[in-house]
Amino acid sequence: MASRTASRPLQCVLKRVRPSCECSSIRTSSIRQFSASRSRAEQSETDRDQRPRWSYTPEEMKAPFPWKPQDPSKVFECNEDPEKLDRFYVNFLGRGGDTMLADEVKWLAITHKSFDQGRRGFNDRLAFFGRRILTLQTNLALLNSPTTATRTHVGGNPSDDRIPFLHPALEGIENLSSAPVGEILTKERLSALATQVGMREIMRWQPRLVNKLDHSGIDVILTTCMYAIIGAIALHRGGAVANEVAREKILKPLGVS
Repeated sequence: MASRTASRPLQCVLKRVRPSCECSSIRTSSIRQFSASRSRAEQSETDRDQRPRWSYTPEEMKAPFPWKPQDPSKVFECNEDPEKLDRFYVNFLGRGGDTMLADEVKWLAITHKSFDQGRRGFNDRLAFFGRRILTLQTNLALLNSPTTATRTHVGGNPSDDRIPFLHPALEGIENLSSAPVGEILTKERLSALATQVGMREIMRWQPRLVNKLDHSGIDVILTTCMYAIIGAIALHRGGAVANEVAREKILKPLGVS
């Protein structure tokens, strides 16, 4: 009788132990599912990191939900084709122009801050630097060009016999006043040149009026991108290359040499 009573508690204990084994299997399966989902998430993150920076908006900079309904009438499609961008640089800078800058910089130079709310970077600083370079090269070109008018007398009095001081280094100073830089590097002239080389088709920006680009200030955007390309070349290829590009690709087509 004692053996029978002793076996009963043992059977109860075994019955109690069996459900714990089932719980452990459930835990292990859940851990495997969690690890699998975690590995998939890590793989998706690595895939995102391998994407070029210009092609997407960082997830950390996106709102969890759209804060403003999108108006279909204001949707403006910009270029996303790298080959089309390379053709523009070849057309503008000549043979090998598509390899003069890195891929990220090529997109950054033609991206305005209105595109994607500036979350992919924009070209304001590059344009600031490029404008200084182009302005300097314009002044140097005016100084080295032949004078448009000659001074014969001091004060403009024909009866005055005084001879003004003349020096070869000072011959082009009058060009700075007769043809100022502000009249040469106008937004109308630079935007026309940018349109001629095909910048409108590859420039990234968001116009205020999709159907009226001129009223949205496209001339200013085109001019900013022209300056930004010069600034990017100066930073990545040096000042000598940027000066040559400014003279040959911008000033010479504008009639300043």
